[in-house]
Amino acid sequence: MHLSPTSDVSRRMTAASPPAPNPLAGDPPTREAIGIARVLCILGIVYVHAWTGLDGDQLAKMDSTHQGIVRWVLIELVGRSAVPLLGAISGWLSGPSARKRSYGAFVKVKARTILAPMLLWNVIAMVLVCGFAHWGTLAAPVPSSIGEAFDWIGCVTQPNPINVQISFLRDLFLCMCAAPLLARLSNRWLWAAWGFALLWSASGIVFPLLLRPPILLFFLSGMLARRNGTAERIAGWPLWVCLLPYLLIAPAKIAASSFYDAWLKAHVAAADAIDLPIRFAAALALWRIALALAPRPFGRRIVGIERYAFLLFCCHLALIWLLGPPIGHAIGKMGTPLYPVFLLVQPLLALGGTIIIGRALEAISRPTAGLLSGGRLASPRPPRLPRGAASAKGAASPPGASS
Repeated sequence: MHLSPTSDVSRRMTAASPPAPNPLAGDPPTREAIGIARVLCILGIVYVHAWTGLDGDQLAKMDSTHQGIVRWVLIELVGRSAVPLLGAISGWLSGPSARKRSYGAFVKVKARTILAPMLLWNVIAMVLVCGFAHWGTLAAPVPSSIGEAFDWIGCVTQPNPINVQISFLRDLFLCMCAAPLLARLSNRWLWAAWGFALLWSASGIVFPLLLRPPILLFFLSGMLARRNGTAERIAGWPLWVCLLPYLLIAPAKIAASSFYDAWLKAHVAAADAIDLPIRFAAALALWRIALALAPRPFGRRIVGIERYAFLLFCCHLALIWLLGPPIGHAIGKMGTPLYPVFLLVQPLLALGGTIIIGRALEAISRPTAGLLSGGRLASPRPPRLPRGAASAKGAASPPGASS
């Protein structure tokens, strides 16, 4: 199917939907805030996969210890709460280019910046991690057949257990395939699609089209936010107002997990539905924090490393598989006195390793660096802005969502 802005269908659908406001025309430094949010989100995701040195049964026994509680907070209230904003940013950025480009041209770009890195990083992770597991002493899963290996590489029916976070790109790519159609819907129909995604996310229904239906929900939320100028209006809200929903819902999440953990594990759909409010609240809080950091020196330093964020997202779990054991064995597994320090700094260690990999790739082959980084390392470094300057042009891209 070919869909272009000059087709009759495209003209009718475009006319039915209101023009998107210029998101970068006002004062909020939107481009810088997007870069900051991406870095903070992906650093948070590292906590979900942090090395512990324990297997599943041993981790379960540690749940009620002080270190187990700290790890749970970092995973549930920091790490997993970061994914919604990444999905929303992707939807927010996709709207204009999805409306302007032909369907084939749009999907071709997304295949190069999302699908290709997903497949390549799955292959790289499996070769390295499964290789060390098969011929070495690394305790890691190994596919039992060629068919299962291809399933892991393509994340066809399940996330790749070696590189579990990368299945986000699989669902994101499918959302991007629908983006040219979604971008041409009227507000009414786009809200209807959002409602459908909400019901699907809360229902617990498993359908292989998407491994994680909430990604579609957050993607649509970003598209709606772009149309209505929500991201820019939030810049005018007091910081405490944006933090308050998260601060109110987080204790309820902690209480539910403390007193009804067994029930929630037995009722996955209910647990997923309960998680949705805190995920939206976390996205609001983190976006407002990013806007607050954008004009500050610390925020500008974060923007400077944003070009490595996609690479960090793709390779951090492979780094943890390979480097976590030697570092952890020197410091100690979870439960030892020094482990909390190691746990807290793992995102920064992963970032440092990613920057080394990125610079090495750039030195060896810039095309390869660009391919493995979703196009981020193929482009020149962004110029440094003067202090207090708000961006008036362009927009940074979320993982694999370059326009």
